[in-house]
Amino acid sequence: MRVRSSVASVAMMVALSAGAATAQAEPGRYGGGFIEFLMTGDAVGRPRPVGADGYGAPAEPPASMAPQPRARFAALPMQSAPEPVTVARAIDPRFSRQVVAYDGPGRPGGIVIDTNAKFLYLIQPAGQAIRYGIGVGRPGFVWTGTKTITAKREWPDWTPPAEMLRRRPDLPRHMAGGPENPLGARAMYLGTSLFRIHGTNEPHTIGQNVSSGCIRMMNEDVIDLYERIPVGTHVEVI
Repeated sequence: MRVRSSVASVAMMVALSAGAATAQAEPGRYGGGFIEFLMTGDAVGRPRPVGADGYGAPAEPPASMAPQPRARFAALPMQSAPEPVTVARAIDPRFSRQVVAYDGPGRPGGIVIDTNAKFLYLIQPAGQAIRYGIGVGRPGFVWTGTKTITAKREWPDWTPPAEMLRRRPDLPRHMAGGPENPLGARAMYLGTSLFRIHGTNEPHTIGQNVSSGCIRMMNEDVIDLYERIPVGTHVEVI
């Protein structure tokens, strides 16, 4: 009896060994979980996915761990470009276009730009003005004075001046007009200076100091202004 018991035990061990070997060739035979782990060393019972490294790492990192793009502003030097948290991503409702009472300088048909308040006023008769929110020059690039609109362009091309290229050598030397162009949908040129009133493809910068001296407007606002004023319009920047 003992001999038969021993033989049965040996047969059982061989069967178990053969079963484990078969399980390794046939993942999931034991249903997964703890029993699968005991028999095969794999708790799941399925082959692990092979990643781009040839091992078990996933081919791509989870989206939450992927590097996030940094905000880019055409006018800012690369070394001092702000992190996204320093520039509001939503437009403040105060900078929406609206008709307001006006008793400031200028005459109807003229433009007054208040760089401190970040508003552009197109003066209307009867003590009113159309007020637009704007973005203005960052510290050191804010300016004041009087200019005249000398030219108007729809979807203007952009050729960064040499001064800007020295600050941002990564910028293109020329960019055709279009939705990706930093000048936006319209541009109105101020005298013989390098400054313009123009649209922007970064509307979240409206109400802030981010440019190299140009006056930025939301594209829908700069189109509205463009259609209301002729070449020769007087512009006062205060």
